[in-house]
Formats: sequence, C-alpha cells, structure tokens
Amino acid sequence: MISFDNVAYSYGGGALLTDITLDLAPGSFHFLTGPSGAGKTTFLKLCYAALTPTAGDLRLFEQPVTGLDRDGVAHLRRRIGVVHQDCQFLDHLSVAENVALPLTVAGMDGAAARRDLDELLGWVGLGHRRDARPPELSGGERQRAALARAVIVSPDAILADEPTGNVDWDMSQRLLTLLLELNRMGRAVMIATHDLSLIRAAKSQVQARVLRIANRQVQVAGADL
Repeated sequence: MISFDNVAYSYGGGALLTDITLDLAPGSFHFLTGPSGAGKTTFLKLCYAALTPTAGDLRLFEQPVTGLDRDGVAHLRRRIGVVHQDCQFLDHLSVAENVALPLTVAGMDGAAARRDLDELLGWVGLGHRRDARPPELSGGERQRAALARAVIVSPDAILADEPTGNVDWDMSQRLLTLLLELNRMGRAVMIATHDLSLIRAAKSQVQARVLRIANRQVQVAGADL
C-alpha cells in the first residue's frame, strides 16, 4: 500500500530522514513515535505525497511518487485520509459542510453521499452538532469532526498526526476506539503520537507495530502490542 525503499528527505541542506525501508500493508495498524522535531509529521507527509523524497523510491498503491503530476497526486490522496494536528476548518461553514468538503471536491455530493454524511456524523457523535460552526466546538468535537472529514470518501488508509494531543484522556480513548473500528473495517491506520499511555491502552485491542524515529531513521520499536 505505502512502500519505502531506502527513502531519504532533506530540508534546508540537512538530512531530516534517511535510509527508510518499510512497507505499510493494507489493514495494518501502526503507531509512530519519537521526540518533538524528530520528523513524525514529515514522515506522514511523505506517506500522503505532500512531500517528495529527495532520495530513494516511495510508492503509494504501487505507483512511484516521484514524477507524478498534480492530478496524479490528487488521485492518490483520495485513497488516504489525514487527520491533521491543527484541525483546520472553514469557520463560516457548518460542521456538516466542513466534513463534506472532500465529497464536493471529488464531485460526489449527491443524495447518497448526503445520507452517508448523516450516518458518519452520527457515528462520531456529532449528529446533534451538524449545524454548529467550528469556533463553537470543543477540542474533542473538533478532533472527531477532523476524523469524519478524513474518512468521508472511504479511504484505504488513515493517517492521524497527534490526534489526541489537545484532548483529555476520556476523549483520547473515544478517538482511539473510532480509529480501531476503522481498522477492523479493513483500513490501514497510522497514529503519530508521543503519548505512550495511548499505545499501552491499545495493547489488548489491536495487534500493532510501533515505529520510532531516532537518529533520522524510522525503526521498528515493537510489534504485537
């Protein structure tokens, strides 16, 4: 699904990530750890082609990222849902309209898609907040809205960058439960986090790999949590 072969990424003349060889398989579950500034967000951006490797071979769904034009990148990104750390929304639109934006961009905003939207908002516990504006949401509600927006077009993989960083423990568990459910539905999931308690909480619920960024490399820190 996402395949790294000796991939490196340099920024400003210095190597940020080097020698990454790794396969993220369909239906897999990964945690990505490492200290702040180690390159977790950069690694995720490589995974959804927001960045292009400066060396090595990176393939998304068997297609090499290097050389793809803008339309090719956009097509691949439809298969990957991303929950960004900062949860950017358009404040003049309602929650439902923000979540539905990927449908509009993809030209999939018909009656069936609207029914799916209603079902999805209920699934993340935001059915009663569909007409609220983003500034009216709590931190947990914003994170759930971001997750709903990431999965509205039924992607094959979900990448979440510190999805529980700004919420309390109870809400972090609720978000984890939603991501685990998506994984059980066959989606590959990767969660970038510095919260080892979150990883331990998943121990009895999912078999996962823990990847750690250290010394500019992505290393397997553990398996079968």
